[in-house]
Amino acid sequence: MLKKMFAAVALCAAFAAQAGVKIQHWVAPSGARVYFVEQRVLPIVDVQVDFAAGSSFDPPSKAGVAAMTRGLLDAGAGDMDEERIAGRLVDLAVRLSGSTDHDRAGLTLRSLSSKTERDAAVDLLRTLLAQPTFPAAPFEREKGRTIAAIKESETRPDAIAAKRFAAALYPGHPYGVTSTAESVGRIGREDLVAFHRDFYGAQRAVVSIIGDVSREEAEAIAQRLTEALPAGKAPEPLPAVTKPARETVKVAHPATQSHIHVGVPAIRRGDPDFYAIQVGNYSLGGGGFVSRLMKEVREKRGYAYSVYSYFAPRLLEGPFQMGLQTKREQAGEALKVANDVLAEFLAKGPTEQELAAAKKNLIDGFSLRIDSNAKLLGYLAAIGFYQLPLTYLDDFPAKVRAVTAKDVREAFQRHVKPENLVTVIVAID
Repeated sequence: MLKKMFAAVALCAAFAAQAGVKIQHWVAPSGARVYFVEQRVLPIVDVQVDFAAGSSFDPPSKAGVAAMTRGLLDAGAGDMDEERIAGRLVDLAVRLSGSTDHDRAGLTLRSLSSKTERDAAVDLLRTLLAQPTFPAAPFEREKGRTIAAIKESETRPDAIAAKRFAAALYPGHPYGVTSTAESVGRIGREDLVAFHRDFYGAQRAVVSIIGDVSREEAEAIAQRLTEALPAGKAPEPLPAVTKPARETVKVAHPATQSHIHVGVPAIRRGDPDFYAIQVGNYSLGGGGFVSRLMKEVREKRGYAYSVYSYFAPRLLEGPFQMGLQTKREQAGEALKVANDVLAEFLAKGPTEQELAAAKKNLIDGFSLRIDSNAKLLGYLAAIGFYQLPLTYLDDFPAKVRAVTAKDVREAFQRHVKPENLVTVIVAID
């Protein structure tokens, strides 16, 4: 029965997308920011609690603490070990998941909205967030797994390229730091305890709630989840991003395919150029087979099976990236074509035909990106964490529709400057 209810959520969210999404916002007595969408059609509630506790806040020389802290929240909490926690999740028919990125870390929960089940699920999530015990045995197990995974990844050209690209793109900045076997090896259980104490406080928390509860009930849920959190550190700004000088990094590797990344720190969340950037990138390399990169690099010359570009806005300037894989003996030619496509796009922007196609795809496809409560929760959490306008979901189609070719060209020229482009090539002759 529960599975059928979950499957039906998509229909409800699709209706919500048509009717407009009303986002309510307040600050809980605990100090946590709360974002709420009331959705009464099905007896389900989704909750996400995020903290400004992503990998950018890892202690110096101990990259990996943020990810391990979040990953072990359900390994033991209060008087429960991980087996009992797992059993409790099954008993309550609760879905629990979590994530960590550069800016944030947190847990997501889905439960039936009836008071008995909902209260029990909220109490369980409260315990996981406020009272993790980080038991020694699970800690050592996950530390070993993490080190083994890192060592394995360091043999793969794709993983090597991603790490070298981040380091070159953000030299001396937390965004450029990635975990190594050595950094994880230096982590002790006490580092997780300290990180939780400092970064999982209510002042750093954003609670997102969507589902079959009232505003009054949502207020009680948010306060219940955050009132017992540690005092924590007051949020502090990350160091500013400095644009790198133009550079090409070549890494030897025996792979038959060269892995190529080209990019620059580009745009942060909430930047007014966001819509022009999204529209333009669809034409450049985000639109699959209709994009210029795909046409020039793959279709006309057969240099790569896949070639792409994207922007990943963050709290600070997130990366613009072009990427492709090609035979190592033709890496130079393939890279030149990709760079030529980018240069022409920077100079001229999209054609009117490309602009119309991009806008149509983004507008027509937007409802599919919020056609389930899970997808809608993701947007709600991003709106809350990055403090985007509460009308973001309603505004998106009109903002995209208003973008002109001139807007795209000027936005790209502001954020993608050739003198700052970093190129990383792994496996090249």
